[in-house]
Amino acid sequence: MTSNPSTMKVPKILQRQAVARTRLFKVEQLELRFSNGVERTYERLASAGFGAVVVVPLLDDASVVLVREYAAGIEDYQWGLPKGAIDPGEQNVVAANRELQEEAGYGARQLRFIKSIHLSPSYMSRTIDIVLAQGLYPSSLPGDEPEPLEVMAWPLADLGELMARGDVSDSLSIAALYLVRDILHEQGLPTEPCVADPQPGANNREEF
Repeated sequence: MTSNPSTMKVPKILQRQAVARTRLFKVEQLELRFSNGVERTYERLASAGFGAVVVVPLLDDASVVLVREYAAGIEDYQWGLPKGAIDPGEQNVVAANRELQEEAGYGARQLRFIKSIHLSPSYMSRTIDIVLAQGLYPSSLPGDEPEPLEVMAWPLADLGELMARGDVSDSLSIAALYLVRDILHEQGLPTEPCVADPQPGANNREEF
């Protein structure tokens, strides 16, 4: 039986404290009291910084740009979408265009916010914005990657084949790809438009 969300009261936070902190992560402990009086201790990876973006860059309506980079969590290389943190005072679409240029060597003339998602709502508070990028042009910006990233174009019609690969397991990229593919197919699903029109950078490249 599914509960009606309107009848559910958000638990009261009795206490909140940081129990561990590193350069990138902060672990918080929450003491909660639920509406039925039950109290529990929860732990979560608290949000740090100003959010993050994942970019779905379309070369055309049929193919998407992917990058291959080292994933320290699984100690291997993976193909996925360009992504990164939002800088202080930076709009999500501006951050998306910057990350796209830093990681894939493309800028975008049209950028549209699609949806905010959480990787693991039960354990992480960080919000990640999915941004659709179109009207690509060659443009590169220096990034903080330790090595140049490989780049390739993949047909949206062949997502099933992409998901079958052993070097594609990033859930964020997978969710964003399927979401954007469905939006393009249906042509009319409501999204919140937000357009940037950056100028091509001085350091351009025309090839992958």
